[in-house]
Amino acid sequence: MAHLIDDPVCDEVCAWLAADADRLIETHCAWVVLKGDLALKLKRPVDLGYLDFSTRDKRRWALERELEFNRATAPTIYRTLRTITRKAGGGFEMDGPGEVLEWALEMRRFDDGSVLSLQPDRVQGDLAERLGRVVAGLHQCADVKPQGGGTTALGYTITSNAEHLRDLAEVLGAEAVEVLIEATDRAFAEQSPLLNARQALGLGRRCHGDLHLGNIFIENDQPVAFDCIEFNDQLSDIDIQYDIAFLLMDLLFRGNRAGAVRVLSGYLDEAARSFGPAVFEGLAALPLMLSVRAAVRAHVSAQMGQADLARAYVQAGIAFLSPRPAQLVAVGGLSGSGKSYGSRRIAPDLQAVILRSDEVRKRLWGIGPLQTLPKEAYGPGQSERVYGTMLAEAGLILRAGQSVVLDAVFLRLEERQAAEDLAAELGIGFQGYWMEASEAVLRERIQARVGDASDADEAVLTSQLSRDPGPLSWTRARSDQTFMPTVSGE
Repeated sequence: MAHLIDDPVCDEVCAWLAADADRLIETHCAWVVLKGDLALKLKRPVDLGYLDFSTRDKRRWALERELEFNRATAPTIYRTLRTITRKAGGGFEMDGPGEVLEWALEMRRFDDGSVLSLQPDRVQGDLAERLGRVVAGLHQCADVKPQGGGTTALGYTITSNAEHLRDLAEVLGAEAVEVLIEATDRAFAEQSPLLNARQALGLGRRCHGDLHLGNIFIENDQPVAFDCIEFNDQLSDIDIQYDIAFLLMDLLFRGNRAGAVRVLSGYLDEAARSFGPAVFEGLAALPLMLSVRAAVRAHVSAQMGQADLARAYVQAGIAFLSPRPAQLVAVGGLSGSGKSYGSRRIAPDLQAVILRSDEVRKRLWGIGPLQTLPKEAYGPGQSERVYGTMLAEAGLILRAGQSVVLDAVFLRLEERQAAEDLAAELGIGFQGYWMEASEAVLRERIQARVGDASDADEAVLTSQLSRDPGPLSWTRARSDQTFMPTVSGE
């Protein structure tokens, strides 16, 4: 349980700073005072076990680290450390010559209305894709922590969660708490070899650690992560997948499945450029990581007096540990036929990863998803390479228990058969869709494309139209009419 420390001076300093402030924000471990274009953050005198700000020296230490760590993710926001000192005649002042009573972290104030927790449904489409890729970029640049991640880091949080949940069982429901703890322990034992293998691969890194929607805002249409964990290395030197799991859990908990799918798919494509197949294999541990993140929010919410919300997080934590069976869906069709749109319609119900052949091809050639490939990338043998890679990655994801939606032309019968064969080999459900639209609509869509991974132009479409796709056993769906494909994951 939270242990509030009696520190009248700290309380007085906060009251002094807040006296002429525009707004005071209070969390379970900090105060943030908003004044004009400034934000000043004070650590509260509190000891939560996993977090200890009980003395001024500990609060200063934490603020110094917060400034250092957050400059990696939000360099334009975090400015400097300020002192609050005693005035000679009594009272307080900033950075004076007198006794230092507290420290405050100065930040540039940003539009707090742009924080994603206030607009979770905004995480859709291109913004969600961008967010996933931004997080992957942070992980690619993060320092490797050889002792981070693995069973040690996640086991620490699981043990801490269990203690807090049991302490709060009267609020959360003792029976539900025990169900969650027992299910978590079973999943943790099952995934321990994978967690340690990922640690050995260098996937334990200095991460944000607290990457939920309340710690991300949008500025100039770009996601910015702030307020990372600085107070406990066991909570920040973690598996990179556990880091993004908080964001995914938050989106799923709020009912934004489409946003979660787009974030995860963008993240995986970007992360695979540095980390290879491990990013797909690691998905086997994602349900556990989602559940652990929900458990964290459960006890934090309970400590903040949000009992109903806390109980909802407990139930979510239980549900995450019983994921639905994996399925494979393939969406094919000529360029401009609506494959990507259809894929993005299908994937949320399945909570599926979308693998897009256009993005796989760009990744294989070492360029970004929106860069244009040279003609050689579409030469002899290249399509076989792309489809082979896409299906291999799909196999890794499906074996990890996660559904997949394949977004590719699938013009050749052999390509469609290979997708069906993969599902049959794994003993999972398969559904194929063939998207269609009139030639005029196909050409119109291709002409209007901007900011898309596809390099297809009208010449490519003309070539596709001249080719016979062979017998089509997949469900036909016209994207220029009212019917669009749906697949139920319930």
